Amino acid sequence: MRWNWQQPDWPDFTWNPTRLARAEERFLLGAGVLIGTAKHLGDTELAQLSVDEMSVEALTTSEIEGEYLNRASVQSSIQRQLGLTTEDRRVAPAEQGISELMVSLYRSVPVPLSTEMLFGWHRMVMSGRKDLRDVGCYRTSSEPMQVISGATYAPKIHFEAPPSDRVPDEMVRLIAWFNRTTPDGSEPLPALTRAGLAHVYFESIHPFEDGNGRIGRAIAEKALVQSFGQTILIALGTAILAHHRSYYDALEAANKRNEVTEWLAWFAGIAIEAQLRTTAQVEFLIDKTKLFDRLSGTLNARQKKVILRMLEEGPEGFKGGLSAGYYSKIADSSPATTTRDLADLVKQGALIRTGERKHARYALNLPLRPIPQIMIDEKGEVVDSAATTSRT
Repeated sequence: MRWNWQQPDWPDFTWNPTRLARAEERFLLGAGVLIGTAKHLGDTELAQLSVDEMSVEALTTSEIEGEYLNRASVQSSIQRQLGLTTEDRRVAPAEQGISELMVSLYRSVPVPLSTEMLFGWHRMVMSGRKDLRDVGCYRTSSEPMQVISGATYAPKIHFEAPPSDRVPDEMVRLIAWFNRTTPDGSEPLPALTRAGLAHVYFESIHPFEDGNGRIGRAIAEKALVQSFGQTILIALGTAILAHHRSYYDALEAANKRNEVTEWLAWFAGIAIEAQLRTTAQVEFLIDKTKLFDRLSGTLNARQKKVILRMLEEGPEGFKGGLSAGYYSKIADSSPATTTRDLADLVKQGALIRTGERKHARYALNLPLRPIPQIMIDEKGEVVDSAATTSRT
């Protein structure tokens, strides 16, 4: 079998634009809704949105690769880089590196892609790694770069990338293509098409010794946000993580040919879903502000501490609801005080109670934001199905 880069039409990808036309329209419409909704946020809420989105993307793009990071450390690192805090929290190299990548991506969205940018991102992502020979540069090993799974004695090869001596020239060509296909470039492409092509193109070259997935998703995010005209990162990593098995299956199939309509249709659905998740997060921030405005001056210190802690979990609050025991733990309150506090929060409309006695659970009285799974069918229709509540 020959991989896509071994075929005579490489890297001249082909696709059916008609299959993607409605998805492109849906994405552009969604971009307008997202930007318009974000205009209702104040400076503080906009800063919080940026931190939240970068933090979630840092965590989820790492989790896709099987790396589980500390949320508080990632948030602290991002806040410090943005000048939002002076807290000198100890942050491990992995959390620091991926946080730096997200901040760099956020700040450099309108800046053309370059070799130097990619090398910088690679140094960030590989922060603290001592087991790699090539950090901050393209891979140089003469050994095949393969994506494999299974036992070492009988591995399954999912993909083999071009040899390392081809990588520099391949990347020069990719970077030039990326920069001329921007919305104001000489060969502009629609947003979803360009981002999906950029991702599969980069992953097919697999230019680095490690970290290709995280950097490839950052490139796709850069392409998507460049189409907005305003820097708001969308929850691409979160959406991909929710469908990570089909993500790898779709990429593997796309690596075998240069006709990539099926891959672009899959990616378009994921990107629209990511956009919906981000819009839901913006709406949640607006709802949260309204909630606090309504409760201003009515919460005691314990109640405020618990509400803030629940809000950290997103619109659903704690999975399964807040119990009286957990309230006592967060607020450091006695059972009697907890009972009074919770009853008061329900009376004020801050919380909704379900169940009785030991089975009573409390949820934030905020609108739920169902996020449908988005698919692009064979006729190019955008199909919404199986909605789940947003947890961006």
